[in-house]
Amino acid sequence: MPAVLSLLRLKNLALVEEVEWEIAPGFIAVTGETGAGKSIIIGALQLLLGERADKSLIRTGADACTVEAVFTGEDLRKLSSQLVEAGIEPGESDLIVKRSFSATGANRQFINGSPTTLAVLKNLGDELVDLHGPHDHQSLLSPEKQLDSLDSFARAQEQLDEYRKHYRQLRTLLAEHAALNTVETAREQELDLLRHQINEITAANLVLGEEEEIESRYKLASSSKRLIELASAVASKLSEADDSVLSQLAGTQRLLRELAKIDSSITQFSSAHAASVVELSEIARALSTYAEKLDLDPQQLAALEQRVSLFESLKRKYGGSITEVIAFGERAAERMRKIEGRDAELERLATEIENVRGQMNRSGDALRKLRTKAAPKLSENIRRNLRDLGFRQSEFAAKLSALDEPRSNGFDAVELLFSPNPGEPLKPLRAVASSGEISRLMLAIKSALAAHDAIPLLVFDEIDTNVGGEIAHAVGAKMQTLGHDHQVICITHLPQVAATASSHFVVTKEVVRGRTYSQLRKISGKSRQEEIARMLGGKSESALQLAATLLKGQA
Repeated sequence: MPAVLSLLRLKNLALVEEVEWEIAPGFIAVTGETGAGKSIIIGALQLLLGERADKSLIRTGADACTVEAVFTGEDLRKLSSQLVEAGIEPGESDLIVKRSFSATGANRQFINGSPTTLAVLKNLGDELVDLHGPHDHQSLLSPEKQLDSLDSFARAQEQLDEYRKHYRQLRTLLAEHAALNTVETAREQELDLLRHQINEITAANLVLGEEEEIESRYKLASSSKRLIELASAVASKLSEADDSVLSQLAGTQRLLRELAKIDSSITQFSSAHAASVVELSEIARALSTYAEKLDLDPQQLAALEQRVSLFESLKRKYGGSITEVIAFGERAAERMRKIEGRDAELERLATEIENVRGQMNRSGDALRKLRTKAAPKLSENIRRNLRDLGFRQSEFAAKLSALDEPRSNGFDAVELLFSPNPGEPLKPLRAVASSGEISRLMLAIKSALAAHDAIPLLVFDEIDTNVGGEIAHAVGAKMQTLGHDHQVICITHLPQVAATASSHFVVTKEVVRGRTYSQLRKISGKSRQEEIARMLGGKSESALQLAATLLKGQA
C-alpha cells in the first residue's frame, strides 16, 4: 500500500486554534479566499520537514504551538533502516511526526514518540514530501535526486545495484592494497610492534574463562591470613582460653544440676543448657578444623597475584577483557602474516583489483547506455507536458556528463536544464527564479516520472500563477493523473484545477468575539458547487451552472 499523509493536526498555529485534518489518498484541492489562511498548511508541513520555527507563528495568547502528522502505508517500511539508525523504533505501517515550540524558545520534535533532531526530521522529510512553490524543499533541485529520477525512468535499478556491488568491492580492495603498500621503514616498524604484541599475548597462555577462576582463587588466597585469624580467635574464646565460654558454662551446668536435685521442674533448663554446651563445642571444633585446612602458601599467593596483574596489563593494552585480548592477538597474527607475505599478497590484490575494476567498468558502461538512451525520452516527455502547461516555446534537456572519477552512482552526472522562452539559454532548474514557473515545471517533471517517483506526497502551492483558460484545464488534468500514483495536495485559485480533485477542502476565516479563526472543512455536493462558482467570480446562476459543468466533467 502506498504511503499517504492520513492526518494533519494543528494547534495554535497562526490563525488556527485547533484543526484535525483527515486526508484521503489521491488528488486533494484546498481553496479559499485570499488571506483565509491556506498558507498555514504549507507552513505546518515546512515545520514537519525540519524548517526553522519562528515564534511569530504561535497564535496570539498561546504559550506554544504543535504540529503533528500521521503517515500510513506499507511503503513506509523502506524507511525502517533509516529510523533504526537514528535510534527510532519503526512502526508496523504508520509513522507519527510531531513538532512543538514555545514562546520561550523551547523547540522539540518527535518521530514515533521518540525525541529526535531537526537533521533527522529533515532527512526523513526528504523521503516523504515534495513541496513546490515559493520555498526550497524541492527534491528535484538536487543533482543526486535528478540522477535518481533518470535512473527510475530508465528502469536502471538492477544495473545500478550491480555497479554499486563492484564499486564497493573495488574500494575495499584498494584500501587493503594501500594498507599493505607502505614504505619499507614503516613496514619494518609495524612488524616489530606486531611481533612484540603477539609474543606478549602468546607468552601469557591465555585460556577463555581463566580470568574469573584466577580472580576467585586470588581473592580467597589473599584473604587466607585474615580468615585464619578470625576462625582461631572464635575457637579460642569458645574452648581454648583459660576463661573460655565452655569452661564457664561447665560451672553453670553444675549449679543447674544441683538446682534440679532440689526442684525437679528445673530439669528441663538443665537439659537445654547441656545441649547448648554440646552445640558450642561442635562449633569450636569445626572452626579449628577450618583454620587448619586454610593453606596460606606465600608462593602460591604471589603467583596468583602476578597472574592477575598480567591480566590487567594485557587488558589495558589490547582490550577490555581476556576474550578481546585473545582476539587482538589473532588479528595481529593475521596482519603479520599478510605483511610478511606482502609481495605475494600485493600481487594477488593487484590481480583481483583489475578483475573487479573490469567488472565495475562493464557495469558502469551498461548503466551509462541505459541513461543515454533514457535521457532524450525523458526530455521529450517533459517537453510535451510543458507545452500542455503553457510553455509552448520552452526547451528542456536532461544533460549527461562524464565524471572525472567513478562514484557510487556510476560514471555520470545529470543536470536538468530549462529555458522558458525562445532565445534564452538552457539553465539548471535551481536557476529558475519564478515560483510560478518552477511549480509548473515541477508538475511537468513529476507527471513524466509519475510511475517511478518514490516520494509519496506532492504539495503544490501557487501553481496557478499567470495561468488560465486551457492551461488551467491542463494543470487540473496533470494533477488528476499524478493523484493515481501519489497523494497530491494543491492549494489553488483555479476552479478548473479544484474541480478535478478527488476531494476538496475549503479554508475560511471568521471573527468571533474579536478573535480571528481559520477553519478547514471538507465540501461536496452543493457546497462544492458554490465554492467553484465563487472561484469563477461569484455565485450567480451562470457561475453555478458553469461550476456544475466543470464538476460534471470530472464525474
